[in-house]
Amino acid sequence: MEKESDRGKELDCYYTELFKSINLQKKDLIFPIFVSENSAYPSPEGNAVSGLAKIVPKDVIQHVQNIIEKGISSVIIFGIPKKRDLRASSALRDDGIVQNSTREIKKEFGEMINIITDVCICQYNLSGHCGLVEKSHSWEGDIINNDSTLALLSKIATSHADSGADVVGLSSMMDGQVKCTRSALDASGFRNTKILAYSAKHASSLYSPFRKTAYNRSITNHKDIDKSSYQVGYANPRQIVREIQADIREGADMVMIKPSLAYLDLVLLAKEYSMLPVVVQNVSGEYAMIKAAAKRGWIDEEEWKIKCFVSMKRAGADSIISYFSTDIADYLDL
Repeated sequence: MEKESDRGKELDCYYTELFKSINLQKKDLIFPIFVSENSAYPSPEGNAVSGLAKIVPKDVIQHVQNIIEKGISSVIIFGIPKKRDLRASSALRDDGIVQNSTREIKKEFGEMINIITDVCICQYNLSGHCGLVEKSHSWEGDIINNDSTLALLSKIATSHADSGADVVGLSSMMDGQVKCTRSALDASGFRNTKILAYSAKHASSLYSPFRKTAYNRSITNHKDIDKSSYQVGYANPRQIVREIQADIREGADMVMIKPSLAYLDLVLLAKEYSMLPVVVQNVSGEYAMIKAAAKRGWIDEEEWKIKCFVSMKRAGADSIISYFSTDIADYLDL
């Protein structure tokens, strides 16, 4: 009778060979980290998705050390401030959570780690929107002020670059954000700071676990926030091509497709229309679904997280942002 341990070793070898066949390497993996200013809440606060746990500033260096020891050389930093306000002012602070974390990581690890920073204001304002919300003069209700948001995003990106960020990730989906940010970075002497353009960030409920983690107790209606006026829909691939082409013209260094699994045709499309690296984000909801189903015994977690990575790489992803990245790195050691 076959021993369970032998069967496990056979599967590990199979998965390792599978990754080799699609040329998945550790350099392709990007691990997301959440750094919270609120040291009273270093845990997920009831969030069952353990991979989305927040860390406090004093633990950042050890956390990144653990990631580096896995052989992963890229992280993306999401900041969670103590306080929010209408203008997302804490996102701009020189001693802000992302700025300080980036500075400390670079001081400790230098070129050993490639730092991408999330440039958005949804974690910093009172609305949870990715743009500044203002009252409409034309009809009853609120609107997202694209132009005023661009000015703010450019300042945030510049402050991240000044702190040592290698790449700024423009995730707000505001029109013209790449051009405005590129101009601001160049004018401030950060011509070597790269831009990751979230060219096709789709409106989706799959961001809910992220919002539950990043929005904390300040915004309880995070599931009801409608971002469809600036995030893209999923029905028109021609729009995705236009978004990608626009970001390339504006100066992007790489383009993003997110979420991942229902959008693999768009990853292939992005590779066809762009010579730039294509990044795919395996988002929190996709991660949580696998974790939840595995916990109930409905699926095999190892099998499905591996299939996800294989499908993303097979579709053409050059880099993958995922909470599973450290798990996948273990297979690449075998």
